[in-house]
Amino acid sequence: MFNGRPAPDVEPEARARRSRVLVGTEGERTVQRSGHTGDRAVRIVRPRLPGLRVTAPGYVTVEQQPEPTGALARGWRAVKRVLIGAPIRSAHETHERLSKVAGLAVFATDNVSSSAYATEEIMRVLVLAGVGALWLTMPLTMGIVGLLVVVVISYQQTIRAYPNGGGSYMVASDNLGTVPGLIAGAALLIDYVLTVAVSVSAGIAAVTSAFPALYPDRVLLCLLAIGLITLGNLRGIRETGKVFAGPLYVYVGSILGMVAYGVIRWATGTLPPYTPPAGAFEQVVEPLTLFLILRAFASGSVALTGVEAVSNGVPAFKPPEPRNARITLGWMAALFATIFLGMSFLSGQLHIVPDPREVETVVSQLARTLVGRSWYYYLVQFSTTLLLILAANTSFNGFPRLASIMAQDKFLPSQFTFRGERLAFTNGIILLAIIAGLLVWGFGGSVTGLIPLYTVGVFIAFTLSQAGMVRHWWRLRERGWRLSMAINAGGAVATAVVAVVVGVTKFALGAWVVLVLIPLLVMLLLGIRHHYHKTALQLALPDQHEPVPADLDAERLQHTILIPVADLNRAALRAIAYARSLTGQVEHGEDNGHARIVAVHITDNVEAGERLKERWDRANPGVDLVVLESPYRALVGPLLAYINAIERQQPEATSIITVLLPEAIPAHWWEHLLHTQTALRLKGALLFRPRTAVASVPYHLRE
Repeated sequence: MFNGRPAPDVEPEARARRSRVLVGTEGERTVQRSGHTGDRAVRIVRPRLPGLRVTAPGYVTVEQQPEPTGALARGWRAVKRVLIGAPIRSAHETHERLSKVAGLAVFATDNVSSSAYATEEIMRVLVLAGVGALWLTMPLTMGIVGLLVVVVISYQQTIRAYPNGGGSYMVASDNLGTVPGLIAGAALLIDYVLTVAVSVSAGIAAVTSAFPALYPDRVLLCLLAIGLITLGNLRGIRETGKVFAGPLYVYVGSILGMVAYGVIRWATGTLPPYTPPAGAFEQVVEPLTLFLILRAFASGSVALTGVEAVSNGVPAFKPPEPRNARITLGWMAALFATIFLGMSFLSGQLHIVPDPREVETVVSQLARTLVGRSWYYYLVQFSTTLLLILAANTSFNGFPRLASIMAQDKFLPSQFTFRGERLAFTNGIILLAIIAGLLVWGFGGSVTGLIPLYTVGVFIAFTLSQAGMVRHWWRLRERGWRLSMAINAGGAVATAVVAVVVGVTKFALGAWVVLVLIPLLVMLLLGIRHHYHKTALQLALPDQHEPVPADLDAERLQHTILIPVADLNRAALRAIAYARSLTGQVEHGEDNGHARIVAVHITDNVEAGERLKERWDRANPGVDLVVLESPYRALVGPLLAYINAIERQQPEATSIITVLLPEAIPAHWWEHLLHTQTALRLKGALLFRPRTAVASVPYHLRE
């Protein structure tokens, strides 16, 4: 209403626009005027797009994704919902954060589970000098625990300085430079893969200790376990914490109960007799040298793997993130140290000898001796198995996160930054599972075979991280920087010494593989970064004062559209109509000077080609047909030759060729098997050609 009178009709142009389909986000603006000067009303109608919500002009939020149309697609979605779960919105990421209890289950399983085999790895080296050398197990254990304390205190400093996640890669890159950061990153990536292989192999070894009949199938069981962990991680970090919390706390409770029971029996002088495994005293004896002792220390240092996981995953904790992460790190170290010291002490008091055949673990022998083959023995074995297998979860959290960060820095393919429907880094998880599975298969699921490759990478990362923190405190010189720098300097020296010891003592046993892989991986990472840098330079827009390049000026482009056709049918005519709509050729035979359309028929039968040409001219679809004779019955080669000939006739800088492929799409997926997939072959042949664009024009067949 205008001044009490009915408003006049809207403008004719506005009425015409109102009938159009609204596909933009600005909305339709309708101006209504009255008979009085200056009186008018503006009405804006926002578009209603199904499944979308227009939040502002130019901004749209996807509220609901389209439903799958085919039976196969619907079935695959149903399977994904069962295995992985429903998608999680990005806005709900904060709800996926971890408490300290759940964070311990997610990030501490690797370190805590090392207590199940760290003692055994020390003993396996010492026993080479005879059973009498096993008395060194406890002193070496205490030395490793002391090193653990130094490293944990150092990483407490790292968490304080890098509350957004202070992994070795980030700390070393930020403070020492690109190459040291890449060395730390490469070492960690390798160590994460080895963590999965070693943890799963050790877990299956616990199963085969309780059930020796399963020993021949250990590799298959390892691969099955890796698959289950992968599936669990694809469901998201919070659900992973819920699933893995139970096994961790059952393991800790059962092992601590067994250790406490054993210490009481030792204190009261009632330790039961020990029965060693077959062949335990038939091993070849070597001299007890300093090198052998250092090698045993290096093998036991596998216990420190996983310490860095908490500092890497600080953002995964609930607020206040740094405080919760530091508390969780302290809990983790205390639990591991208690179990490790207790098991080494009892193993020495019972005079346990590692099984040379690797059929029964030291944990199994300890439990069997203390509690017999009772229900408690099987509780210990099953909880050890579950925890060792689930210890690989630490890597499934660390590897994808590190790969994502390095991909953001352009050192890894950008696909690793992708987060799946459950907010998990899907590509990193899947790649880790594949590489770890191949490693387990290659080493036959042997823990002893994999251990020599282990730990050298993680101590290199430890050293670079702590050295980076020393530089960090020196640069900032905040309050208390001298004490912090001294702590990190002590940690850097300690881990550097261990890294050298591990590298030297295990070099011939397999550590050389890791020491060679790290520089190769660093060169690969630098090569990826170089590629992305060159790509960015070539894609960069010209300066506003520079002339527009010919290939970016629409007025200067010469556009040729080729349409390969097998026959005169609906699919071909649809492709022609599509091409004419792109070029603006609405009249038959019209040429706008910048674009032309050519249909091409390739045949080895000239007579058949002539008949098609006659039909084509009679039907007059508005586009000329060129018949290419192929004397060698080829399809791709003649088309490429024709494209090359056209390109030579046009200026290189201003010409582009688009190949439109008419495709008849069957109604059912299995009907694709009845067709030759010619369009797919042509796409593959034209994919990497410069100045050539390829597009499909589908024509869907009805049922």
